[in-house]
Amino acid sequence: MNFFGESLDDKIPHSQFVPLAERMRPQTLAEFFGQKHLVGEGKLLKQLIDADKLASLIFWGPPGCGKTTLAQIIAQKTKSHFEKFSAVTSGIADVRRVVKEAKIRLQTSGQRTILFIDELHRFNKAQQDAFLPHVEGGSIILIGATTENPSFEVIPPLLSRSRVLVLKELTKDDLSGIIDRALGDSPTSLKLRGVEEKGLGNEELNLTDEARNFLIEIGNGDARVVLNALEIAAQITLDKIINLEVIKQALQKENLRYDKAGEEHYNTISALHKSLRSSDVDASIYYTVRMIEAGEDPLFIARRLVRFASEDIGNADPQALQLAIACFNACHQLGYPECDVILVQTAAYLALASKSGASYQALNKAREDVQKTLNQPVPLRIRNPETKLMEEVGYGKGYKYSHEINLDNLPDSLKGHRYYFPNEVKP
Repeated sequence: MNFFGESLDDKIPHSQFVPLAERMRPQTLAEFFGQKHLVGEGKLLKQLIDADKLASLIFWGPPGCGKTTLAQIIAQKTKSHFEKFSAVTSGIADVRRVVKEAKIRLQTSGQRTILFIDELHRFNKAQQDAFLPHVEGGSIILIGATTENPSFEVIPPLLSRSRVLVLKELTKDDLSGIIDRALGDSPTSLKLRGVEEKGLGNEELNLTDEARNFLIEIGNGDARVVLNALEIAAQITLDKIINLEVIKQALQKENLRYDKAGEEHYNTISALHKSLRSSDVDASIYYTVRMIEAGEDPLFIARRLVRFASEDIGNADPQALQLAIACFNACHQLGYPECDVILVQTAAYLALASKSGASYQALNKAREDVQKTLNQPVPLRIRNPETKLMEEVGYGKGYKYSHEINLDNLPDSLKGHRYYFPNEVKP
């Protein structure tokens, strides 16, 4: 009910005020684009839906790939009541209310309730804990959607009671099909279902191939980005032709998927580290610039470069560490945008430098022995006899002052162990 006592369900907004992305949301699996590995004939989710044996699910996938739409289709297909939560605006009190209503609904009409939680990763541990007894008891079927890795963001008890399904970003063909439906010129007879009223068919727009390709590329697998840009382009075009310039105006800027606190952050820095290690200078520069353009903290990038200079280059080129430290200091003093070229210069140098993992490998081997032999005494011969008593009990006995190689300094139980094996790989 609203302030005037009217039912909100009866106040359906006119379609012209509903965003195109929402108007074009598929109602059935037949209209759904993408995720054929889950909803194609004979695939897991399709079988679960057809057999009506649905359990709690977690949809893990990038933005705009159809997580919310798929949950709504499942609810419609299984004749379940659909409740949508946003982890940003909902709390435990809302959970209790929905669960209470779900129990009444199940007892009185036998209808199940699907509780869909958007951005599940934003719920804290206590909030996620609140779902557990109701998921276990069957009061609700939980479908959570997250762009972040559930292994890190969802509590283990809830994770163990749910099936995680990985959704993939939409392909270029998927996005092209979505564009066709929105423009009303799909090869299937969708006009019979009122697509022109839902989409842009009545506008009789013409999207050039160049604009289509650019829109799909910049869409980055996100149907919402594509449809939002297409809707704006339809509003600003003056001659019914949507060309490249109109699409660029509609987009304003490229859509770069990058969450500085999320998995894409770690994926990208991992890609940079591996590109540097394999001496791929162009990929190293690309991933450095990708983080710069996404607004990544320059000191984070610089710290990773310092670490790399020691871990993967080491003594094969000692100057690499000096350069990386200079890069860090320069980023600290200058910040963006002045330090961007410094990061690229350093990444290029590290990629082209000779590589050696000897120091890193020595660290790991020595650490393993140290953890096993923390109480092993240092040999008396290399202890310093600070007092007369120390000298009398053998401190320093047998030690010869010499710069010649002496391989007899480890604890007696580790005699013969070697950790450092110099190696060098030139790009």
